[in-house]
Amino acid sequence: MSKNLTSRAEDYSKWYNELVVKADLAENSAVRGCMVIKPYGYAIWEKMQAELDRMFKETGHQNAYFPLFVPKSLFEAEEKNAEGFAKECAVVTHYRLQNDPDNEGKLRVDPEAKLEEELVVRPTSEAIIWNTYKGWVQSYRDLPILINQWANVVRWEMRTRLFLRTAEFLWQEGHTAHATQKEAVQEAEQMNDIYAEFAENFMAIPVIKGLKTESERFAGAVETYCIEALMQDGKALQAGTSHFLGQNFAKAFDVKFTNNEGKLDHVWATSWGVSTRLMGALIMTHSDDKGLVLPPNLAPFQVVIVPIYKNDDQFNAISEKAEDIIKALKALGVSCKFDKRSTLRPGAKFAQHELQGVPLRIAIGPKDLENDTVELARRDTLTKSTVEISGLEDTIKDLLDKIQSELFNKALSFRDEHITKVDNFDDFKTILETKTGFVSAHWDGTAETEQKIKELTKATIRCIPENNKKEAGVCVFTGNPSKERVLFAKAY
Repeated sequence: MSKNLTSRAEDYSKWYNELVVKADLAENSAVRGCMVIKPYGYAIWEKMQAELDRMFKETGHQNAYFPLFVPKSLFEAEEKNAEGFAKECAVVTHYRLQNDPDNEGKLRVDPEAKLEEELVVRPTSEAIIWNTYKGWVQSYRDLPILINQWANVVRWEMRTRLFLRTAEFLWQEGHTAHATQKEAVQEAEQMNDIYAEFAENFMAIPVIKGLKTESERFAGAVETYCIEALMQDGKALQAGTSHFLGQNFAKAFDVKFTNNEGKLDHVWATSWGVSTRLMGALIMTHSDDKGLVLPPNLAPFQVVIVPIYKNDDQFNAISEKAEDIIKALKALGVSCKFDKRSTLRPGAKFAQHELQGVPLRIAIGPKDLENDTVELARRDTLTKSTVEISGLEDTIKDLLDKIQSELFNKALSFRDEHITKVDNFDDFKTILETKTGFVSAHWDGTAETEQKIKELTKATIRCIPENNKKEAGVCVFTGNPSKERVLFAKAY
């Protein structure tokens, strides 16, 4: 199966698209730009959801749900937000179809069923949520409000790619309200830290935390915090964002409260989110020409057992041993699957599990039972070893931890090797075209320079790194004074 994959070196984009489909993660649907997430892909997303949801709740957040539709007047209330998303909006104008009398069996929009007010299909939920919060907040005693929702959103993208950019995608979006600016800033920073922790500890993806420039901020935000990752092709991927919204949305929707001094004030806000784009990041950070490579912490099954037998007696004996192994592994919190399908030969099963990135594969045959051993294969290194069944569960548990850390360290080494300091624009362009990765360069702080560099090289400022070292220098493009380096890259 995996032999049919285009190699990364030959065509990275084609390799990615083929892998998503062949590994049974997702496929294109009948709706332009929308995808069907298949069970195996959704199982990975569910594990992401579970871990993130746990982390949100541990920091005091609660889940809620808000409408898919946003009245156009509400959407327009915060001007920068409306302007920022306007070109991506899908809009509902009518609420009913009717039979077309001139074309039997066909339906058309009922002209009499036009909505009094058009509805925007949410590209993000600030408008509907802040309109709701207005009725929830009167006093400082009602604050903070710490709400998250798991939802779908629609952004009418013209160029789409499975998981990375689709017209509809799944995500979580947090929306919080606070009594003070300090609390809101701390919240935005905390959530960015949580995203970084999740990316590194569960996805095994090293990320750079930082701030977006003004032109790259979320529409309507005062400050946007982000985590940036580097894919194997040297392009950056924004893996999560957290926004300090100031009082912009509170003022737009007139959300006021009486503070502890008895004075009326607007609340302070944040929003933050990650999406199924993380699936794309996971695929592109670790996988190889044979298929997916999944970090054990997010693999639907961490271990798969494949029996090798010629008759029912052998199968029954192997099955009995496999059940003992599964029971011992489950007791240690390790997820395991016994692949007893009779429709596929062992070689085909090996190929499938290799393609789908199962971290560890156990093969058991009659000779293994005689010797009280199994063959253990690592997906990440494609190495095999013979291991005694006695104490196997502890060996596997330790090995899964080792795989998780080694995947992270491998990605970290790649990332760090692809951060290059440059001091002139010729070197800047050369690095982007040859070595790729992040380019650390001085920038004069103007949106005009940022835009010109983007036009000339397709590279954008990915972030101003957290705790960035102040360093006097000159802009790589204009030669004007600069106080610090920022990270540029071509990006998804």
